[in-house]
Order: sequence, then C-alpha cells, then structure tokens
Amino acid sequence: MMTTNTMIDSRIALTLRRPGRTRRHMDLRRGVRTPTDLRSHVGTPERTDKSRVRVLIADDHEIVRQGLRAFLDLDPALDVVGDAASGTQAVRLAHRLRPDVVLMDVVMPELDGIAATEAIRRELPDTRVLVLTSMLEDAAVRSAVRAGAIGYLVKDTSALELRQAIKAAAAGQVQLSPAVAARLMRQVVAPEQLDALSEREVEVLRLLARGSANKQIARDLGIAEKTVKTHVSSILGKLGVQSRTQAALYAGRIGLVPLDQLGAAETVD
Repeated sequence: MMTTNTMIDSRIALTLRRPGRTRRHMDLRRGVRTPTDLRSHVGTPERTDKSRVRVLIADDHEIVRQGLRAFLDLDPALDVVGDAASGTQAVRLAHRLRPDVVLMDVVMPELDGIAATEAIRRELPDTRVLVLTSMLEDAAVRSAVRAGAIGYLVKDTSALELRQAIKAAAAGQVQLSPAVAARLMRQVVAPEQLDALSEREVEVLRLLARGSANKQIARDLGIAEKTVKTHVSSILGKLGVQSRTQAALYAGRIGLVPLDQLGAAETVD
C-alpha cells in the first residue's frame, strides 16, 4: 500500500512542463491588481477556533492534495480549510477562506505558483505562503522568495518537519531547507557591511534570520512587538530587500548567522 510520504514524494519522479503564460498570468506578474473574479465578495469567514492554523493546499495533482490533507488533519493544531488544483483557484480560495498559510506548489496550470504567491501576498498580507515543490532550480527558488514566499521546502521534507514548518510560517518565521538556502545565498545582493544598521537593528536581524517571529523577538529583547515591526521595516529598507526571507539570507551570507541556523528558532506559543 502506498504511504502518505510516498504519495507526496512521487511528484519528484514526474517530468512537468511549465504551462504557457496567459494574459491574466502576465498581468498578475506585472503587479496588476487581482481581477475581481478571483476575489471573494463574501467577507472574511468567522474563525471559530483561533488556536488552529488555517491551511490552504495548492497543488495540481489530486493524489498529492489528498495525501497532504490526510496527514495534516492528524495534527489538532492545523485546520485544512480547502485545496486548489491551479494557481487561479488558489488565489480565489485564499480571498474567500482567508487561510493563515497557503502551501503552494510552483508548477500549476492557468497561473503558476509564483504568480499566485505574488497575488496573494499583495492582496492578503496576513496570509503567508510556504512553497512545497519538487523543483530545486535557482530561478524557481529566487522567484518564489521575490514573490513574497516566507519559505521554500522540497518534497523530500518529512511529514513532521512540514507540520512544524507550517506552524512556524504562520507565526512569521522564515522556513528554508538547507539546499534551498545554499542556492539562494548566491543570489543575495545587499551591502556587505552592517554599518547602515543600528546596534538594535542588528540584534533584530540576527533573531529574524534564526526564524524568530516578531512576538518572540520582542520577548527576547524586552521591547514591544510594535517596536520590532518598526525595526524590521527599517532593516528591509536599509538593505534594499523586500521580505524577511531575503533579509535572513543576507544575514547568512555575511556570517551574522550560520547557514545551519537559518530558521532554526523554536515557535513561541
């Protein structure tokens, strides 16, 4: 009998063809506002259990969606609220269901995972996107991070590691597999010196790179969470990067945090 992990990892053996770019796809990649037909008009759903992380699965293979749902449902802290078979459907369901985390594949029909990530992050800033894919190409990894993904995992990730990564992503923690971090490190373009950052900002960057969410950074430094948010915004601006993930990679590249410690912090309840 095929196990859950076997079903998920079976994608690695598939040869996938990148779908053609539609006009809608290119509009979203250029930053055009998400079309109204992809946005919900029913309002934000009422959350009955705020302690659970709401997850939307986006993958074009039904067997993978079923396998992911099967083992994620075993974790009482996770609530799979829906699944999408295309990038277009992922954007539409994200607007309608307001998940905390979208588990996103890269290669999908109609709208690929990169464009879908861009649209979701632009329209729904409170929703995190965690890429889970068999693709480990530099271009795909780089594009996902630029699109706003908080993490990038490959499908040899264990079930336990994936559940932990989803919870961490929901808390705002960067999640990168070592192979992905190593590839991204070569792509980081930012000042080699920390002179532009204040001493406090360096402390915040170090904790951010280790995977700490704002709440945890505030606890560790004894400052308000709002102050942490201000520091993070300042760090991104000074480094000329667009996301926490890019800032974390910069910290790794200059040696502020060892590569094996990127995203290694424990999640704060």
